[in-house]
Amino acid sequence: MLNNLIAWAKAHPAQILGAPLFLVMVVSIFYTAGWGIFDDTILRVGTFTLSCVILLYASMTRKGRHWWARLVDLGLVVAVLAAAYRYFWVYEELETGLYELETPDILMALAGLVVLGELMRRMIGLTLLIVCSLAACYALFGRELPGGLAHAGMDLGQMLTTVWYSFDGVFGSTLGVVTSTILIFILFGALLDALGVGVVLLKLSFRLTRHLPGGDAHAAVLASGLFGTISGSSVANVVGTGVITIPMIKKSGFSGRFAGAVEAAASSGGQLMPPIMGAVAFIMADVTGISYLNITLAALIPAIFYYASLFTFISTEAKRLGMKAQGKEAVESLTRMEKLKGLAFVVPLGLIIVLMVQGSSPAQAGFWALITAAVLGVLVDPGLLKKPAQLWQMVVNGAKSASTIMVAVAAVGIIIAVMNATGLGLRFSEAIQMVAGDSLFVSLLLMAGGCLVLGMGMPTVPAYLVIILVMGPAVQALGVELIAAHLFVVYYAVLSAVTPPVALAAFAAAPIAQANPLKVSVTSLRLAVIGFLIPFAFVYQPSMLLINDSFSWFGLLTALVTTTAAILLVAGAFSAQGIKRVLYLVAGFAVISPLWWVQLLALALLPVLFFERVRRGGAVGRRFFCKQL
Repeated sequence: MLNNLIAWAKAHPAQILGAPLFLVMVVSIFYTAGWGIFDDTILRVGTFTLSCVILLYASMTRKGRHWWARLVDLGLVVAVLAAAYRYFWVYEELETGLYELETPDILMALAGLVVLGELMRRMIGLTLLIVCSLAACYALFGRELPGGLAHAGMDLGQMLTTVWYSFDGVFGSTLGVVTSTILIFILFGALLDALGVGVVLLKLSFRLTRHLPGGDAHAAVLASGLFGTISGSSVANVVGTGVITIPMIKKSGFSGRFAGAVEAAASSGGQLMPPIMGAVAFIMADVTGISYLNITLAALIPAIFYYASLFTFISTEAKRLGMKAQGKEAVESLTRMEKLKGLAFVVPLGLIIVLMVQGSSPAQAGFWALITAAVLGVLVDPGLLKKPAQLWQMVVNGAKSASTIMVAVAAVGIIIAVMNATGLGLRFSEAIQMVAGDSLFVSLLLMAGGCLVLGMGMPTVPAYLVIILVMGPAVQALGVELIAAHLFVVYYAVLSAVTPPVALAAFAAAPIAQANPLKVSVTSLRLAVIGFLIPFAFVYQPSMLLINDSFSWFGLLTALVTTTAAILLVAGAFSAQGIKRVLYLVAGFAVISPLWWVQLLALALLPVLFFERVRRGGAVGRRFFCKQL
């Protein structure tokens, strides 16, 4: 092992030089989850600064990087370190009494924000950078705007005090939740990936779905849903599992466009699937005050419906192409080692649920889950200890993933600070209420549109936070329950990853599938269509969420029947042609309507669909329809 370690160190000198950065990040996350916050200011500012340095160091040491670009990266490292140092000095002055920012304070704060903006551009994209820049401009120049958009005014010093030198902006409560709770789950996901659990989940999924037509596509849905709940990133999930699933889906007879779309839709939905739901469930718990367990319980039935719809649509497409189920001989069997490796996924997840039911915090549950997964991984495959490169890559990947989410959430802090300081959120809510009036449906459409537009090119957590702060109060004012309003936003923020023209998950899947990105995004939108209807279903029938105050068994039954009918009707549209396709689509949307007579009219089309299946396919049609049910 020592010889392997020495050989690897000689081959990777850049990583050895940066090793303290990655190790400090991982150790800090581990310590905070297990033993609690030692100092909130140091934790938030220090972790953010370390995250910036890690991402810049990774960029600086990347092969093929020009010398002048590396020099720029080095300058950004110096800038963020100076800005963090100045923060601690100014923060102490602000804590002890009144303090007016001096020129060095302003320059250092601007330097820190410039570094944050550049990392936003590199790691997340221009969308979030543009939104943050508009927020800063509004804070500085909003007093010049006409009418209700104008605010009392802020000068540069006041804005920087709010955005940088306080716990209201970049280092706000949202960043605190990430550092104290979420980052341990990011490490957990990186560890599972290093242990090879992703491959085991894929093989298991193939075995479980071999009896279904189009089994490879079903397996991709199942595996992406399982792994996506931990990864918390649609694009990362597409890249991680898609390199295996997409070629296999194509090999089974589906087109490249359909294969890429299946992976994009399934990977995006992973953030909707309990128990972990990516990072957004923890943020939602902090924003709403609802316990994490209740949030995951509320999200369960809608998530099941989303994945059931994907299974149904794939079955419809497989039947249209004349596919048949694969036999046992077509599926690669799991080795004993792989079966044991699966325990490193199943046991920690079960432990998380048990610990949280017993009252442990999410961070504590993640802490013990990480330890359990590591111990099981080494016991099952002791050879891992002789692979320093693989173990170190887990540390590096975990630190980089944690750093990326820190940058995203810190950026959202700018928007939150400006909205709170200027009252912009209230103005938006008033504008929405003015446009929508008393119409809940119009308000929901406005919120859904806002989620899709802001979510394009933006990770789920920032998109969710921005939209819920802007539009959430307006929707809740119309009587929507708190949990329903927040899950509504999460669904559309997640599904923006498969919505053209900026469908990040679909565009990530397209090169792997060797298909046109826009066509893949359109097909993924078709596959995910039920995901766009489900939020309306649980707003109008909140009993679907199980934990709401107005829960009733009749309401739950109504929600189950109507949502199942919507899936079957839209599935009918997949195989229909012409006017029949339009009719089924309209009925599928109408069955979610809050008007009971519209629902009944839509439900009346189900027998038509059934008899058409029977007429066209005889016993085969009956069996297929029963499988859909």
